Amino acid sequence: MSELTQRTIYEHAEALRKKEYSSVQLTQAYLEEIDRKDKTIGAYITVTAERALERARNFDEEKDSVSKASVLAGIPCAIKDNICTKGIKTTCASKMLGDYIPPYNAHVVEKLEKSGAIILGKLNMDEFAMGSTTENSAFKICRNPLDTNRVPGGSSGGSAASVAAKEAVYTLGSDTGGSIRQPASFCGVVGMKPTYGSVSRYGLIAFASSLDQIGPVTSTVLDNALVLNTIVGYDRKDATSIKRTYEDYTADIRSGVKGMKIGIPSQFFGDGISDDVKKAVLAAAETYRTMGAELVSVSMPSIDYALSAYYVISSAEASSNLARFDGIRYGYRCDGYDDIDEFYKKNRSEGFGTEVKKRIMLGTFALSAGYYDAYYKKALQVRSLIRKEFTEVFEKCNFIISPVAPTVAYKIGEKVHDSLQMYMGDAYSVPVNIAGIPALTLPCGLGEGNMPVGMQLIGPAFSESILYRAGYAFENRGK
Repeated sequence: MSELTQRTIYEHAEALRKKEYSSVQLTQAYLEEIDRKDKTIGAYITVTAERALERARNFDEEKDSVSKASVLAGIPCAIKDNICTKGIKTTCASKMLGDYIPPYNAHVVEKLEKSGAIILGKLNMDEFAMGSTTENSAFKICRNPLDTNRVPGGSSGGSAASVAAKEAVYTLGSDTGGSIRQPASFCGVVGMKPTYGSVSRYGLIAFASSLDQIGPVTSTVLDNALVLNTIVGYDRKDATSIKRTYEDYTADIRSGVKGMKIGIPSQFFGDGISDDVKKAVLAAAETYRTMGAELVSVSMPSIDYALSAYYVISSAEASSNLARFDGIRYGYRCDGYDDIDEFYKKNRSEGFGTEVKKRIMLGTFALSAGYYDAYYKKALQVRSLIRKEFTEVFEKCNFIISPVAPTVAYKIGEKVHDSLQMYMGDAYSVPVNIAGIPALTLPCGLGEGNMPVGMQLIGPAFSESILYRAGYAFENRGK
């Protein structure tokens, strides 16, 4: 393993500024790691080696003076394969989009490229972001670099696995119900699900539009804040983008947690959580108390209904969003059909995987006449209730600490045939998306099989700076 791939964004930026090594050398080091490891891990769907090296050479030749000013300039990253990249295949890990090459960049990709970032390729995921293990990819299973017999989490499994395996300095993922935070927890890295509307969704191929949010995956909290600084901001092309002034998330990241109040919701530590996860997260809370924070017990009764509401809302929106994939304008096209009805049926049956079809059918049922009020409308009412409870809780504390998932990463194939058990694993992460608030995930200990346990810090809307402060304080405790 190259010594270069062990460094953080902050360290690379300093080294490139001092010309200790070139962007080409750095990019080549990561490409060599991909070549050496990824046949086993499966984090990448597409690797753009030539393009990456060309951009690195341009950086080294100082052709782009603007990008030189950015902390991300000349540093290799990778992008989840549901985020559009102009001229680079974007598949959503689906047969349906197996050959799709977007004619435009997502807003976040535009921002990264303008900052001088080097994109190494596109990352593996659960098909159309539907899953919790990255076993639902149409192309290959992704494995956890810390134990290749275990899942890396999902749907952004490739995003977390590539950072953990040192196959990229940082990555972008998408989070609809925990899809950044859960794999970050399973792989022992740092993930942020930002406030809904703070990062543009333009160019993100939609799963559930009212829940989806792009965010960064990194090896440290400071790195995470540096990436979010670059991708956050208003975008007129996204109707849900929020126009406001976004602060520098690194400005007071070293200020600590003294005087802060941290909420501990009893509902997040009840039945279903493994002893090692519970112990690690509560020990992290106690560490915050020794740093000068106050621990406050809070209650959120409607959290018990969050998972049911999430799967109704997300599946309903998925059934609507995925209706566009019919094989007429682009995407997979089947052979051997007699009429247009048979074409649609055959094309979508062959183009989509089992998990995607399952959620489309569930969502279509929830939106159908006679069931809309009983399911979808009721789920929206639960969403309002959960938002109200979060608002009330944040009047008592600055942020909440909780587990990300009830267990550490489990074995490949262990839950793939038990959808209900797998869906239950999202119980602690989906309330954040339902409420549209930010949550930061970082490692807080080890559990069964010596696998990492992740905790999540949940704050009110636009409280990312507070979460980064708290995360940085924990990460650097005792230093």
